[in-house]
Amino acid sequence: MRIVAGKYRHRIITWPDDTKNIRPTKDRIRESIFSAIGNIDNSIVLDLYAGSGAMGIEALSRGAKKSYFVDINNVAISTIKNNLRSLNINSNEYQVIKDDDVSAIKSFINNNVIFDVIILDPPYAIGEYNKIINMILDNNLISKNGIIICESN
Repeated sequence: MRIVAGKYRHRIITWPDDTKNIRPTKDRIRESIFSAIGNIDNSIVLDLYAGSGAMGIEALSRGAKKSYFVDINNVAISTIKNNLRSLNINSNEYQVIKDDDVSAIKSFINNNVIFDVIILDPPYAIGEYNKIINMILDNNLISKNGIIICESN
């Protein structure tokens, strides 16, 4: 898997071996999503259910100020950290959080973190899109012109 555009363009990242629970977002899909979003310079990004971290890393590559990577899976967390290290991304540009979705959202609420881009790509079996999106909207975790990207089957 490679980073599609930006300062880490063409750099290779790995994905977790846990193919039963983790589906990496393919290069072409990431390219399409970020082309549709447009300029994300200086954005604060949440990559919830981060898996390999590809979406949040793509955002950093394209100029995001900071990406938060959240996943509950130990293999995913390890993969995200390894990918960030392999690209020599400055540690003040990201935060990796091992937590479940609801607890992480509550923590962001308590810490008044507001995102410009939120990426939701949970395991399809979870099916809690509405619950998480409602938590985000009800607690103003998305900026006025922010965008939520939700991948589903």
